[in-house]
Amino acid sequence: MAMAAPSAMTTVTFMHMPMTMTISTITPDAARLRLAQYLSPAFPVGGFAWSQGLEWAMDRGAATRATLPQWLADWLEHGGGWTDGVLVSLSLRPGADHAGLDDLARATCMGSQRLTETIEQGTAFSANVTALTGEAHAPAALPVAFGRACAGFPLPAPEMIAAFLQAQAAALISAAVRFMPLGPVEGQAMLAGLQPTLLATAIRAASASEADLVSATWGADIAAMSHETMRTRIFRS
Repeated sequence: MAMAAPSAMTTVTFMHMPMTMTISTITPDAARLRLAQYLSPAFPVGGFAWSQGLEWAMDRGAATRATLPQWLADWLEHGGGWTDGVLVSLSLRPGADHAGLDDLARATCMGSQRLTETIEQGTAFSANVTALTGEAHAPAALPVAFGRACAGFPLPAPEMIAAFLQAQAAALISAAVRFMPLGPVEGQAMLAGLQPTLLATAIRAASASEADLVSATWGADIAAMSHETMRTRIFRS
């Protein structure tokens, strides 16, 4: 089984009879490898096909080479990046109600394409994790599916949230590289410049509650909804 967690054998006594049982454990190093695998562009969730409305914003000149870093920072601190980060955080916690969080995740989507985006990617992610681990993972919105799959990893919550947000930001930058005159190296420099904001957002999200599921990026929301009316487009959202 790919990326199987290391296991250990131990002997316990029950009713005066020795029994051998297997305890599944995962080390921090193994968890980081699993995290990298789940967030790799090669992990088949179809993220390359979506832009969260960024395509419309670039087409209309609302997002340019000069303004894209601020667009992404706002997305992280006040928009879809923030709400997704909170949903990941809530889904990582012991005893999390993942079905209820999935409902909340759907409610945070301002348009039909954004809803389809997170559900389709989350459904694919869940199916992949089920195939890899042998544990059943029901379809869910992407941040909930990710948090549920990583719950119990012996890693700090901010680290896992930051990794998720960086992967999402990288996907948006990749969309910009394909759409506008933006070179791959320049895109990577943009992502590196965003890392302090990524880390700060992840730390905030790690202690957030359901009451913190708020956003205030109306331009991005309008772009996501307006994308549905584009006649010619590269991306599905």
